[in-house]
Amino acid sequence: MTEHSKHPPYPETADGRYFVVRGRLWRKSNPALDDDLRQRLVKALMAARNAVRQAKGDPQATAVARREVNDAKIALGERGPVWWHDGQPDFNRHMAKNTPYADWFARLEADEKGKERE
Repeated sequence: MTEHSKHPPYPETADGRYFVVRGRLWRKSNPALDDDLRQRLVKALMAARNAVRQAKGDPQATAVARREVNDAKIALGERGPVWWHDGQPDFNRHMAKNTPYADWFARLEADEKGKERE
């Protein structure tokens, strides 16, 4: 099972850089991170997301919590500088159909539609 084991499996690009949710590419965490570090960063991210929820109605606390979320995502490699080294651009948050992954995504969607008809 993937790192998102509590969630439905999302399609992942063959190069391992992105997963797709509702047609949008989302950058995956840097696979080169040490497991212990990854766990600490994920724990920090979850705590920061919880702090965002808890800060509802307090703009200053919300801003601090959102910065903490962003910092954790950067440390995980999900935002900020890309973690790959081949010079390819980042398509994080782009619609897959508008990227070099468009043909792959179109085939994926066609396969899913075919399964729905069965």
